[in-house]
Amino acid sequence: MERPDVNPPVNPSLRRPSRRTSWRALATATALLAVVSAGAAAPAMAAPAVTSAHHAPVPPLDGKALQRALDELPKHEVSGALARVSGRDGRWTGTSGVGDLRTGKPVPSNGSFRIGSASKVFASTVVLQLAAEHRLSVDDSIQDHLPGLLPDRFDKVTIGQLLNHTSGLPIDADAGKEFWGDGTSRWFVDHRFDSWPIEHIVKTLVGDNAPMYTPGSAQTYNGVNTFIAGLVVEKVTGHSFADEVRSRITRPLGLSRTYVPKIGDARLPGPHSHGYLTVTGADGGSRRADISEQAAWPWAEGGMISTAADLDRFMTALFRGRLLPPAQQKLLFTVPDVPNVENKNCAQNPDPEQNRACYSMGLMRVRQDGQEMWGKTGSRPGYTSGMFATRDLSRRLVYSVNPTTLTGAESPYVTRLVLAAFLPTDQTRPQTRSNGSA
Repeated sequence: MERPDVNPPVNPSLRRPSRRTSWRALATATALLAVVSAGAAAPAMAAPAVTSAHHAPVPPLDGKALQRALDELPKHEVSGALARVSGRDGRWTGTSGVGDLRTGKPVPSNGSFRIGSASKVFASTVVLQLAAEHRLSVDDSIQDHLPGLLPDRFDKVTIGQLLNHTSGLPIDADAGKEFWGDGTSRWFVDHRFDSWPIEHIVKTLVGDNAPMYTPGSAQTYNGVNTFIAGLVVEKVTGHSFADEVRSRITRPLGLSRTYVPKIGDARLPGPHSHGYLTVTGADGGSRRADISEQAAWPWAEGGMISTAADLDRFMTALFRGRLLPPAQQKLLFTVPDVPNVENKNCAQNPDPEQNRACYSMGLMRVRQDGQEMWGKTGSRPGYTSGMFATRDLSRRLVYSVNPTTLTGAESPYVTRLVLAAFLPTDQTRPQTRSNGSA
């Protein structure tokens, strides 16, 4: 769960009009997500909805600009990174930094990584599949499916409102310190193997707080929504959420390295880039602690593991309608026309009063310079990632970087990488030689 993004204040710097404003908002929010359990899963309705618009043609794929963006990552704050760009112009893959500080091995381009809140897209897909099968409806009340989970003071909250983050459910930040402590690297290193039952997480984070607003009237990105959606999946199917993801998505698509770990399973199997956090010792000296192994307690909300190739294949199948029939596919690309409340991910307008929702029932929409991209960011300590594509799949990007702090220092560099993928520019400074491959 990406704690800093559940109820973040609006960033004043986003009020300045800029060509890169929306991507900066996206990358900053992504980076901040890493502080969740001192970093866990997000760095954001009875109203009319807005469906996907046409986008401008993507510029030619620029491998040199992409590699420059990777090579510019600050080595003292990011240990390694990988990116995979695909589409009509072919495929490009690049890496930067070191994958294992102990051995000096490079970042593996086929490495596994923790995908954080990109797990939400898998959760939403499963829920929408169940809706297509008439085993539930997005208009069903979660109180009917999971009686007693929410206090009686809450009005009806629908499954659809969970998926598009218009539920109005609160987050008790103080109570949530049980899961993210004081938000420091030291706390996470010491508690990275802790885990909790999902219902306990939900009830603790909701706490004794009142709803933020009437369900459906606004949008606030909130990981509690997806924890509850995962519980609904298990209640409706009688199977574990992990089993449903495997039988419905990963096995049919051949995503052999994508899965939902058991909550207490700390392993990161197969080739992977190690995740590190810089911690300060009692003597004042600093060291990098290997946190590649950490409990997967964010579960459906942010606990999954995957690879760039698997996520690219998943996006392709999802956007082409292989996983959802037309009615549910439309929901995947429909954003409710409601205000964006305290959510940096959607803060893409220079005037904060004009900021509107940017999440559909599963995806995040980003618009920039006539271009429209859909996807999701994700973060766990040591791993900041994202997957985005144009609606017609003419350009797709999957990336994973390994920040060594929980401060979001990597965010402007992630911005450059995303810009290089979808809006190539000559403003990126050339640095070290390219190691990307066509």
